Amino acid sequence: MTATMSKSPGVGMYPPVAKLNLAADPRKMRRIIAEDPEWSLTIVPLLSSLCLQHIVINFEEKPILEELLPSHKDYVLERLSPSLPLQVTANLINDEGYWKRCCKQRWGLCDVSSYGHSWKRMFFERHLENIIELFIPDATDPKTVLDMVPLSRNYVKRLDISQLLPPIKEPQKSEDDDNSDSASDMGMDGPSIDHFDFGILLDKMSHLEELHVVYRVKGCGMNFEWNLFEFTFRDCESLAKALKSCKTLRVLRIHQSKVDDEKCRQLVNNLLDHPSLRELNLSHNLIGDRGARAIGKLLNRSKLESLTVYDNNIRGPGAQAIAYALAKNSSLLSLNLRLNRLGDEGGQAIAQALLKNRTLEWLHLGGNEMTEPTATVLSQVLVQNNTLRSINLSCNRLGIDGGKVLEEGMSHNSSMVECDIRLTEVGQESDYCISQVVRNNQNQAHRKRNTQEINTK
Repeated sequence: MTATMSKSPGVGMYPPVAKLNLAADPRKMRRIIAEDPEWSLTIVPLLSSLCLQHIVINFEEKPILEELLPSHKDYVLERLSPSLPLQVTANLINDEGYWKRCCKQRWGLCDVSSYGHSWKRMFFERHLENIIELFIPDATDPKTVLDMVPLSRNYVKRLDISQLLPPIKEPQKSEDDDNSDSASDMGMDGPSIDHFDFGILLDKMSHLEELHVVYRVKGCGMNFEWNLFEFTFRDCESLAKALKSCKTLRVLRIHQSKVDDEKCRQLVNNLLDHPSLRELNLSHNLIGDRGARAIGKLLNRSKLESLTVYDNNIRGPGAQAIAYALAKNSSLLSLNLRLNRLGDEGGQAIAQALLKNRTLEWLHLGGNEMTEPTATVLSQVLVQNNTLRSINLSCNRLGIDGGKVLEEGMSHNSSMVECDIRLTEVGQESDYCISQVVRNNQNQAHRKRNTQEINTK
């Protein structure tokens, strides 16, 4: 065979293997000597695949999605870049897989369970939070926030703002600066706002239900100054007006922000008769009796279901104002007043209100300097009130006698399923008897719940 092939003209320029292939199958020889070095044996893609690849590559300039068949739509969504502009993707792409990739690319580890298991909601809430937390008054263009409104308003239900930056502190000018006087005369010697103005945003967020705000700066380190943690009255005025305009808000939490009596009253005045507010949390602030009186007024002119004002400076008179409103209230389910200074004056007032109230289910009065007189009135509540299901009296000096009167009241109670009397100096016998009653009530409630479930089936 070799001798025969050597006679053929031009065959000697190829290696022996090529000669063998040529003799066996001339078509294989043609493939081997192809002039295009990038030529391969891969089958030519389908025209539909080429079109879909073109759509993916040019999606930013010409987004095409809804017109595609379901299988083609899935193909495109799997291959779109998470870095595409939000102006293109926000209101066009609802696929959770795409937004999951966006979240993981930006934040890595993500817990979507606290966002209603919606990756899209998670992305837009965290993205808008980040813009607000990095907003610098008189330096950041408000347009950066306003541009996000039409893109995110349908998906943002909660904003958890963990910091708010103050204006950039300008260097002090020398006294002989010729321009200093003219600037002061023109009113240009200070920032126009102290922190981000929620007034430009809240009235536009048509689905916002929760707002958590802390007026502080995280991680300031050696640059610490007290003004980094200051909630000014100007901030309070703008926030209060913004809250009033947000008709869908259900939960408001402003904590660790030095909210005093005046600021509390300003906030409450704008929350009166709010159509949807159900939960208010003003914990870790500086609210005293005047602020508590304003909160009492809010209880009578709202539909609050949960009120939390722990770790403030509320004393007896303030607690009396809250108690007065509580006695008439028919919507509040949870009240947390722990770590205040109610004393027996305030404690007895709250207890007297519970003799009339028939809606409150959860009460926390821990750490309020209460003693035996409060326990005496609460024992009457345990006998007469069959709505209250949980009470916390921990860290109060109720004493042995206070424990005995509570024990007597609990012996007539069938609704209390939680009763915390730790660090109250009650006797061991009273503690044991109360815990036994609570355990029996829990078992009865469990059996009742099981019976109801069986009946519904």
